[in-house]
Amino acid sequence: MSLDHRLTPEHEELRRTVEAFAHDVVAPKIGEFYERHEFPYDIVREMGRMGLFGLPFPEEYGGMGGDYLALCLAIEELARVDSSVAITLEAGVSLGAMPIFRFGTEEQRRRWLPALCSGEALGAFGLTEPDCGSDAGGTRTTAVRDGGDGGDWVINGTKSFITNSGTDITGLITVTAVTGRKPDGSPLISTIVVPAGTPGLTVAPGYSKVGWNASDTRELSFVDVRVPASHLLGEEGRGYAQFLRILDEGRIAIAAMATGLAQGCLDESLSYAATRTAFGRPIGDNQVIEFKLADMATRAYTARIAWRDAASRLLAGESFKTEAAMAKLHASDVAVTNAREATQIHGGYGFMNEYPVARMWRDAKILEIGEGTSEVQRMLIARHLKAA
Repeated sequence: MSLDHRLTPEHEELRRTVEAFAHDVVAPKIGEFYERHEFPYDIVREMGRMGLFGLPFPEEYGGMGGDYLALCLAIEELARVDSSVAITLEAGVSLGAMPIFRFGTEEQRRRWLPALCSGEALGAFGLTEPDCGSDAGGTRTTAVRDGGDGGDWVINGTKSFITNSGTDITGLITVTAVTGRKPDGSPLISTIVVPAGTPGLTVAPGYSKVGWNASDTRELSFVDVRVPASHLLGEEGRGYAQFLRILDEGRIAIAAMATGLAQGCLDESLSYAATRTAFGRPIGDNQVIEFKLADMATRAYTARIAWRDAASRLLAGESFKTEAAMAKLHASDVAVTNAREATQIHGGYGFMNEYPVARMWRDAKILEIGEGTSEVQRMLIARHLKAA
């Protein structure tokens, strides 16, 4: 395959458009939302009008007819300014809408995708549970048929750390649940769509988080939540394989997001180092700062190459699971390192919330945890090495 990851004119135009939106619309406002722990509805609506939530989906479902690379470019540019809006887009598309597009019936796609593509509604992915994170095979949420085959699904259980699950525009949550047992006793995990507001679904207050404070993250409880049999997504018992595919793709998006944060740390540090003076000259003239900036730029560059390579493999229909894990592992490490260095360059101001690097420092750590911890990524990479 080609190793040329330079952008097409169409992709570059999209990147520039989102870059301008992030700089002109998001940057001036998001700090206030972040400090108030408030979801930025107006910004998200504008993202919907721009078509960002429909980027990788066909026009027949209300999408923009783009691809996964286009989505990741938008996520990276948003994350250069703020991770809360970036994760809202990432989770709404790659976790919320993508399962319906990948595994849904034609009727399900036409029913749910148009609102998700327009940003009028947000989708959420209910996978993680209080006692079940990386070990998703330990799912305890259950769904049983009421009246046998063809009857409604009745769901009971709890999901935790679910992004986009409690906003005023949340439309649905795709829930993984145990729907039976295999002959060896292992669980059959299926995926079921639960519309927001379904009786028995309780949305807890938002978490008090270290970062991502302008995004929505909730715990959900399901007590005899009843949905029609037609809300099963794909084949019964295929939920485990479905979410593995969704997470593989999502890791590319998280890598793009981490790259954006790393680049944003560099952007802010370059500006600060050029204007902050100490001992009679800009601190950027000091070699120790120059070297920090050079290292930050190199990290962001290599992270970008990694996620674009994984995305190009996905688009080409090639195997990308290991490359996605490598990209996510590397980019999240880069984001944490660049955030630490940016804070150091800013000195005491880096510890003040009025400076974007303070927000970036708080937002970086979760990138080593969400959608597969760094330890899980190393497990996946090591398995590939053993099988090669």
